[in-house]
Amino acid sequence: MEDLTNKYIRFDWAMKRLLRDKANFGVLEGFLTTLLNEKIIINKLLESESNKEDEYDKQNRVDLLAENDKGELFLIEVQNNSEYAYFQRMLFGTSKLVTEYINRGKGYDHIRKIYSVNIVYFNLGNGTDVVYHGKTEFRGIHNGELLNLSPFQRQKFNVSAVSDLYPEYYILKVNDFNKWSKVPLEQWIYFLNTGNIPADATAPGLGEAREKLRLERMSKAELNAYYHHLDNVVILRDNIVTARGEGRLEGRAEGRAEGRAEGRAEGRAEGKLEDAQNLKRLGVSVDIIAKATGLSVEEIETL
Repeated sequence: MEDLTNKYIRFDWAMKRLLRDKANFGVLEGFLTTLLNEKIIINKLLESESNKEDEYDKQNRVDLLAENDKGELFLIEVQNNSEYAYFQRMLFGTSKLVTEYINRGKGYDHIRKIYSVNIVYFNLGNGTDVVYHGKTEFRGIHNGELLNLSPFQRQKFNVSAVSDLYPEYYILKVNDFNKWSKVPLEQWIYFLNTGNIPADATAPGLGEAREKLRLERMSKAELNAYYHHLDNVVILRDNIVTARGEGRLEGRAEGRAEGRAEGRAEGRAEGKLEDAQNLKRLGVSVDIIAKATGLSVEEIETL
């Protein structure tokens, strides 16, 4: 029998099944406190797309919407599959929250502060860092001066900068980070990638995670569902790697720029077909497969 001692549940599955319990808020609070470098206290969880329970949603992405004691919103999303329009999706997510969480007839001063936290297990964009932070600022096109709030606005909104009024984005590209560190944020990234929590972990929330997210606490049925989820994640990652590798190999074989471009395109196309076949075998609906891969319904039905 497998020894489950000192083995921990993946963060995306924990978000789906465990971290919604108020008794486990300490894990999320520790993660957000570490990321934002300020104390975060979660009051409650709100409705979000993470309530979906279809198979594709469980294996591909998980999201969770939390509200802290200041009324700020935190949209935390885990994305397992590659998505080329993910930046736009982040924008859509925050824009939707801006409009959903303001009552009709309320003034614009009631718009909530939103943090979009994105944990991605694929190579999003072109960059070598592990954590990226994005916010909105306005600068003069002639002198580069940063546009600031007036004293009245600072007092009225209780913030110090224009960027404090706008959504902020965090992207954690955790897939390739496997070095244990004394830096709290890097400890969290290590856990998000490897699922391990070394004994000397000091980052806020990891102590709670060590206690709350043990595999040994799960029932046999829960373990079976969890392992099925892991198998699906592996399939998705393998398809990404395969498509990327085939594109590079075919491109090099052509020996010229056009050949490389065609090779990459064919590699991506084959990867989409493999994704669609795997998802179809898992019983995912044709409409969802079409949205996930970009293939037409007709192409999927012929597989």
